[in-house]
Amino acid sequence: MMRTEKQKDLTNTFVCFDIESTGLNPQQDKVIEIGAVKVRDGKVVGHFSELINPKIKLPLFISNLTGIDDEMLENADTEVKVIKRFLEFAEDYVVIGHKVKFDFSFIKTAAEKERLSFEKNGIDTLEISRKLHQNLDSRSLESMCRYYKINNNNAHRAYDDAKATALLYVELCNNFFNKDPDTFRPKPLIYKVKKVQPITNKQKKYLIDLLEYHKIGYEQSIDTLTQSEASRWIDRIILEKGRIN
Repeated sequence: MMRTEKQKDLTNTFVCFDIESTGLNPQQDKVIEIGAVKVRDGKVVGHFSELINPKIKLPLFISNLTGIDDEMLENADTEVKVIKRFLEFAEDYVVIGHKVKFDFSFIKTAAEKERLSFEKNGIDTLEISRKLHQNLDSRSLESMCRYYKINNNNAHRAYDDAKATALLYVELCNNFFNKDPDTFRPKPLIYKVKKVQPITNKQKKYLIDLLEYHKIGYEQSIDTLTQSEASRWIDRIILEKGRIN
């Protein structure tokens, strides 16, 4: 993607990224994959693609959607290690994504758990598509790739979706930037991470008793759980196995 004289304000240095996760809530769910493409002055200069072991069993619908299963994640690195590597990869670049605030919210939440900063200006190809392609029934990444004939055979895998989004951004710029440059300007991404409350002593004791009573193995340290995570585990165990008699 070359910058023309008319496109001198075009953002052609950026990191386009995508994540896959165990669910839709960044406060409760876990990142399981990060994929990204780094572009400098219109040329691809770096790639990022890593799986993350969430230390929990994947929901079946996530495995069906992404093709990622528990076996694939078993030997993957932990969230904190991968997040740190991604922050180094992203540097101070503008970030791009299709519904970028969703992906940003997960990375920011994970970063703040480790007292790391992830403050970014971003460009959302979904917002651009919705504004400039109002005639289309859908502006999902899949639909936009089909419209612009962008090949994305591994949809719902983070790196492939990131690469497809970067190509979509190029197509949108080529077709609309000169007509509507303001739509393409990076904006500050805002997401307020809720303060995480650690597991209470009462929750910890009851959870340990439940695990021992039902003979359930658990690899992650219980001390690292939040109150909400502990509550979900307790509720799930009671639902599946029953209370302590």
